[in-house]
Order: sequence, then structure tokens, then C-alpha cells
Amino acid sequence: MRMKKLPLLGLLAPLVLVGCGDDPGEVTSLTSGANTEDTGDGDPGDGDGDPGDGDGDPDPGNPLPPAPVGDWHYLEIDGMFCRDGSPAGLAVRYSDNDSLLAIYMEGGGACFNQFSCLANPASVAPGKFSPGPYGGLFDNENPDNPLMDYNFVYMPYCTGDVFFGSQPDGNVPGGPQNQMFVGHDNMLIALERIADTFPNAADVVATGESGGGFGAAANYATIADAFPNNDVVLIDDSGPIFRDEYLAPCLQQQFRDVWNVDPSLPQDCAECFGADGGGLYNYLTYVQENYPNAPKGLISSHDDSTISSFFGFGANECTAILPSFNNFQEALYDLRDNVLIGPEFATYFKTGSSHTYLSKSDYYTLSVNGVLLVDWVADVIAGDTAHVAP
Repeated sequence: MRMKKLPLLGLLAPLVLVGCGDDPGEVTSLTSGANTEDTGDGDPGDGDGDPGDGDGDPDPGNPLPPAPVGDWHYLEIDGMFCRDGSPAGLAVRYSDNDSLLAIYMEGGGACFNQFSCLANPASVAPGKFSPGPYGGLFDNENPDNPLMDYNFVYMPYCTGDVFFGSQPDGNVPGGPQNQMFVGHDNMLIALERIADTFPNAADVVATGESGGGFGAAANYATIADAFPNNDVVLIDDSGPIFRDEYLAPCLQQQFRDVWNVDPSLPQDCAECFGADGGGLYNYLTYVQENYPNAPKGLISSHDDSTISSFFGFGANECTAILPSFNNFQEALYDLRDNVLIGPEFATYFKTGSSHTYLSKSDYYTLSVNGVLLVDWVADVIAGDTAHVAP
């Protein structure tokens, strides 16, 4: 085992936990559509005689507004906030097939101490979605992409809590105060709109990279419950939740305290609430037991330098001045062999220390033991799960 110690000034770049394009800033924009909320302009349910306004037809709920097929459309959603209190929302790109839906969560680090918060976005950047994410899994013209024909919902990341907080007035020890760590609360609001927009979705994929990979996994039960008639597919790129032997319970307790994670966890998952702060990995077991037929997959490198740095803050009972994590590969295979053991779970591990692949060119070219990553993704979506490793 190797001890990894990073210079403090060099730590901030890995902690960005990016997962968005060949360049971290490449997937930062979408085209077309006003940056405003839908307020009843003649769409169904606004009292103009369409279904749902009291004429006896089924209530269509509150779907997202229409937009041209193939164009990205960003919409601020009432009640959704970034950690600095600014508005949050989502982007949607419609396809011609209303039965296919992918929900993607963006990466971008985490905010739980004075160092990690420095490299984490606190708001959605103006003009973020122009001209749009088109590479990797977003490519809607590449027939090799199993997600080519999917409708896409893109969740920008600005809450600093890997989409899993429920703390509207959070304080970071030694860091920013009065932060809105409401990633999970935002997801609940967004999913109501998403489910109303895609009532015919028969194939639903929840995915994300880095912080968004953690988010897709941590919100899996919430997403699956929003589509109860589907076996929602999970593809987590670079967001492993290790067992307590590797992910320090004291660090897990920091996540619980700063982000108020516990209300976002299934309350009937008793093992998720360890007395010492640990137990978060048991959520993955809970997901397998409660959604046994849904395919799920995890992608990671053996020595992911970004996540190693992130988890390194748990060293020496969370007292290390310089974060270090010396057994990432061991933790990764421990997770595979002792937690992700159901027949519906797949993993794709590679050598090296790289981080995130789905939105990069690696999505089409990366091969491990003769298996292309893009083919592994296609197999997981099809329910053909397998563990791939060097």
C-alpha cells in the first residue's frame, strides 16, 4: 500500500471532482430556451381548457415546457436553490422517443470544510448551457452511443453536497456560513416536474460523474420511486461509497452534520445510521434489496486521484493537516466483492489514477480486458451486467 500525500496548494484542483467533458469547462452550456420558470402560458393545466383544468380528464401535473427536439433548454425551477441562495434549475433536451429518459447529474466537488469549498461552485454560471454538452454520452448523432436517442435532463451542480443535502442554513467549520445545502430537496422538486414531463418513460437511466456520480447513487431510491413502473438503471461514474473500514466514519459524520444527510436517507434503512457516523455504504445494500431487478453499474480507476484526495480528509480520525488515502484500490475491490454482490450490479475498473469518463472521448475509446466502456454501458442498460477489471 502506498501513502499519498498531496501538497496543500495542489489539492484544490483534484477536489473539483469534475466530470464534464474533455476539459472541465467544456460541458458548461446549453442553447435555446429562456432562463425563466414556466408560469402558465397555454400549456396543459393552466386553465385554458386543456386536460387537468377541471374538465374531467387526467391531471397532467406540471410538465416542463416544450422545446425543439435536439436543442438544450435551461429552466430555473421555483423552489430550487444553489448553496449561495441563487436560483437553481435544470436543462432538458427532448428526443423523438418519449419512452427513453436519462437523468444526468453534473460533477463539481463538495463543500464540507474550508479547503474543499474553495473549488466548489456555489451558483449556476450565467450562460452555462450555450452551446451545450454534446460529447460522450450526450452525443445524439453517434450510433455507437446507447443513449443517442434518449431525452436528457441535465442537473447542474451548485449545492456542494453531492446532491444529497437537506440543510437550508448550513455552516461549514472554518468555511462559508449560511449555505443552502439542498441538493436532495432540489431533486425532489425536479423529479416532480420530470415525471410529469415524461409519463411514458419506459427506460430510465440515472447517471452522473464524480460528485454527480455520488448524487446518482445517493438519490437512486428517490429517482426509482418517481418512476415506480420502471427498473431504473444506475450508472455511477467515479462516485464510490466505500465501507467504513476505508471511508472514515468521522468524515461521514461531517457530511451528515454539514449537509444534513440523514433526512435524505431511507428511514427504514437502520444500518445506514451508524452510531459513530458510518454506515453510508449500507444504502447500496438497501438499494439492491429494494430494487432487485434494476441494473446498476459503477465506473472507477484503481487509484482515482480526485476521490482519493476527497476521502483523504478522513485520515487520522479526520485530524490530518494534509489529506491522504493510501489504499484506494483495496477499498474499491472490497466494495465490489462485499457490497456490490447482487447479480444486477456491474463494475468497470481500470488501472491508473484518472477520473470520470462518460462525458469524455474516453467513453468511446477506453477498453479494459477487451471490453469497451461504451459497450459495457450498453450492456448495463440492456440488463446484461458483468464485472470488468484488468
